Amino acid sequence: GAAGCVATLLHDAAMNPAEVVKQRMQMYNSPYQRVTDCVRAVWHNEGAGAFYRSYTTQLTMNIPFQAIHFMTYEFLQEQLNPHRQYNPGSHMVSGACAGAVAAAATTPLDVCKTLLNTQESLALSSNISGHITGMANAFRTVYQVGGLTAYFRGVQARVIYQMPSTAIAWSVYEFFKYILTKHQEEWRAGK
Repeated sequence: GAAGCVATLLHDAAMNPAEVVKQRMQMYNSPYQRVTDCVRAVWHNEGAGAFYRSYTTQLTMNIPFQAIHFMTYEFLQEQLNPHRQYNPGSHMVSGACAGAVAAAATTPLDVCKTLLNTQESLALSSNISGHITGMANAFRTVYQVGGLTAYFRGVQARVIYQMPSTAIAWSVYEFFKYILTKHQEEWRAGK
């Protein structure tokens, strides 16, 4: 658990600036043609802190995502594969469903993270300070702009994106675990 938390802290620290740039370039009518243009403009207009405005939200999203993801996978494996045999079908189904549940449950956090990263103009016009900073401010702004349903905008796309990703990840993990365990057993038997 501690290793997973430290890995998430480091991963998100390294990837958060890239996520900010990606989301700003994906916005409708984005003024940026190149990554370097976006990086320079954000740095010049908003400072280095803009690349980490959503860092705590990213962590707040990724830690629960991983917890829900792993618990759901283990629960489904108990149901579908109680003897814990190598079974690619059960690994894929469990992985896909675990990713779907985790993605759906953490969508409100993803919506707020996206708002923090993009500083979307409609949301900014409803915000007195002109910048949306911090998760609490993002949650209030999302609610002001769109009500409760706004927290789940894009939930279907997020679930569809995560399902194959987590199905593949668990299938590959279980495959290599099976191969390595089999190899280790053969090595012990040959001793």
